[in-house]
Amino acid sequence: MEKTAIITGANTGMGFETAKQLAVKGFNVIMAVRDEKRGGEAMRQIKAGTGASRVRVMRCDLSSLQDIHTFVRQLEQIVPCVDVLVNNAGVVSLKRELTEDGFESMIGVNHLGHFALTLQLLPLLECSEEEARVVNVSSGAHKYGSIHFPDPHLTRGYGTWKGYAQSKLANVLFTYALASRLEGTDIRVNALHPGGVSTMLGVDRSTGFGRRIHQAIRPMLRTAAEGAETSVYLAASAEVDGVHGRYFIDSFEEDTAPHARDRELQEKVWKWSMDQTNVERLMEAEWSNRLKLENK
Repeated sequence: MEKTAIITGANTGMGFETAKQLAVKGFNVIMAVRDEKRGGEAMRQIKAGTGASRVRVMRCDLSSLQDIHTFVRQLEQIVPCVDVLVNNAGVVSLKRELTEDGFESMIGVNHLGHFALTLQLLPLLECSEEEARVVNVSSGAHKYGSIHFPDPHLTRGYGTWKGYAQSKLANVLFTYALASRLEGTDIRVNALHPGGVSTMLGVDRSTGFGRRIHQAIRPMLRTAAEGAETSVYLAASAEVDGVHGRYFIDSFEEDTAPHARDRELQEKVWKWSMDQTNVERLMEAEWSNRLKLENK
């Protein structure tokens, strides 16, 4: 039985390695990328290196809610269901930048973009013949993060670490909040920390700023292939059948920071994310009711 896996940010780094490893395992792989040209080059590398033929590139710019919506509508015309969604894409902004929708870029891409994508894909995930899986790539940085209400877009006192840690905490809070809403379904949701991985995250592609720092610390970091191992494990291993609402490091379950397990904070971030993305308007009434998207 052919299974379909979607990997965001699949043209480089851990996303590329995750896509490659799932292609080797026989998945129908959809590489959801912002830059289709670079995505096409990555797809050709995967096909040439693995012999896999069921690999496709589709544009999905997580900094644009409209682009996410368009991606989902196009996907519905291509596949009958989705078995695995790996929310891998991430950005680190060295200076404050905004998404198309006016969100601070790290909370916008790393969290809100994946939030909107995941909820709109739930009908396709629900129709998987076996249990479907959502894998959220977070970070150990969540332990140092806070959700900076009432200024989560950091209009005052912006800092790269401050914004990144906030977005990674939001990933974990979202994982727990979604998992609680999906109890009783066949969709499993888990998060992970991939470890310190050698990718180009945090390097400004236009100026090259950050490249020397990256080169200096690279010997101490994991390769992208090593960083992808836990994502692939959660996406494809039978060992995690039925595992739901957990956090993993090196393919082992670990505890998150205590404030990430705060139910009130999870619900506050959920409701804020719904307000920011307006995703309820785009979803079927069935899922609006099942996921209790209205204020509790």
